[in-house]
Parts: sequence; C-alpha cells; structure tokens
Amino acid sequence: MRTHPDQALAPPMVRQFVRYGSSPRGAQGLILAAKIHAVLDERYHVATEDIQAVAKNVLRHRVMLNFEGQAESIGTDDIIDHLLQSAPVLAGV
Repeated sequence: MRTHPDQALAPPMVRQFVRYGSSPRGAQGLILAAKIHAVLDERYHVATEDIQAVAKNVLRHRVMLNFEGQAESIGTDDIIDHLLQSAPVLAGV
C-alpha cells in the first residue's frame, strides 16, 4: 500500500513522484522471491534482509513514476530504497 500515492500510508516521496504503485501481484512476488532467497541461504524462514535483498528486482517494473518524477530524474530504485528505509520493522516477528 505504501507504493500507492493516493494511500494514507504512502510517504511524501511516493506521493510526489509516483503515478502507479505495485499491485497485489507485486506483494506475492516479493514474498515468493524472499522465500527463495532465504532457502538459498539455507534457512527456512524469511527475514527482513531477504525482503530487502529482492525488493528492487521484484518491484522495479511495478512502480511507475509520474511526469514530475521523470523530470527530476528520480529512479524507481530511489523510490524503493526510500520505502525500505522508511518502512516500520517489527522486531521479533
């Protein structure tokens, strides 16, 4: 939901530079890729680091910038980095 500029959870950078956010399939892809990343690291649980490691590759083509974002040379990777840095992390989950 934080990738959608019209949502209350969206940070100011998303509201300013994003036209379309990721769909539910983006969340499904993120979960699946994070599971694969964890298994390749010989773990059977997904950690925050797994999600961070795959987020750019999964979401890069699912977040579309608006004209202002393109004019300011903002990249989708910049948006995703900002989302990852500003996302609340649940400790112990």
